[in-house]
Amino acid sequence: MSSVAAGSSYDTLAAAYNYATSLLDLHRYAEGRSVLRRIIPVARRALGENNDIMLRMRRSYAEALYEADGATFDDLREAVTTLEDTARRTRQVLGGVHPDTVRVDTCLRKARAALRARETPPPR
Repeated sequence: MSSVAAGSSYDTLAAAYNYATSLLDLHRYAEGRSVLRRIIPVARRALGENNDIMLRMRRSYAEALYEADGATFDDLREAVTTLEDTARRTRQVLGGVHPDTVRVDTCLRKARAALRARETPPPR
């Protein structure tokens, strides 16, 4: 792939990611999740699993899963699993103090808390 094509792929994926995160900022989680489900496989093929934008896409996808009203138990489990892998990769690629690593770790704590809350039966 030429550098022009590679650059345009990155730009297109970055624009799609920005669109998805705009939807998430508006709490339109289902729509943002739908966009991310379509672009993550493309980004994985074009950019690789450890690319910074790919890592952000995966974090945002997981956020859309656990932040949504009515998130199912399976959504929460998928969010935790996705964030565990993303946290490991982000730490390897960017280091432990990078802002993206800190954000992934924060999201992972929130997703785990949401999953624990769902697993714990309510008091009688």
